[in-house]
Amino acid sequence: MRFVESLVEGVLLRREKRFTAWVRLHDGREVAAHCTNTGRMTGCAEPGMRVWLSPADRPGRKLKWTWELVEVASGVPLGINTFLTNGLVEEAVRDGVIVELAGYPSIRREVAYGVEGSRADLLLEDGDRRCWVEVKSATLLADGGRALFPDAPTARGRKHLRELTAMVAGGDRAALVFTVLRGDAREVAPADAVDPDYGLELRRAAAAGVELLAYRAEVDARAVRLAVRLPVVLP
Repeated sequence: MRFVESLVEGVLLRREKRFTAWVRLHDGREVAAHCTNTGRMTGCAEPGMRVWLSPADRPGRKLKWTWELVEVASGVPLGINTFLTNGLVEEAVRDGVIVELAGYPSIRREVAYGVEGSRADLLLEDGDRRCWVEVKSATLLADGGRALFPDAPTARGRKHLRELTAMVAGGDRAALVFTVLRGDAREVAPADAVDPDYGLELRRAAAAGVELLAYRAEVDARAVRLAVRLPVVLP
């Protein structure tokens, strides 16, 4: 997925009320950018970090910039725009990158399902065959290159796991896809210290037949694309 316009580099001044980041651009301007990531962003939102913004010219848009990338280590950009992840997974499925989800001619987004009022990120269909897909973005990195999810307690994430489990019980296929939009991760695991209930629910879902997949992206200021499968470990 290529960025429509060239990204503009700057330095993070502060993150404010989760949804706003103040950034000093190279020309000295201080601007407010929309932050789509509602998590804690531990280790990803420290003042002084190098960041990249995309311009937002849509009429009526309050903030004229969107925060896209942050350099979390020397030469390691991280994609933090969670609005991109569903499109990245759809693109990877269509291009044959996520081979485990190949063979479905129809892909739909935001399809209502389940008994708890959920909307699946993707629904893959081939006649009567259906695969319900939820997408999560893992930004937190532990020692040894282990990407963790979530970075904050998530009742919504636990609900999605219950919905996926119910779909499998009803005869459909279901998958949870972790996207890791940084190049220094080697595997993905639940962040049990952050949300132990999510970790328990994830293990129950896996035992019930929900497929756990993880893919790492190649990230730069021109594009983000899923490229490498990572193992999902349940310690």
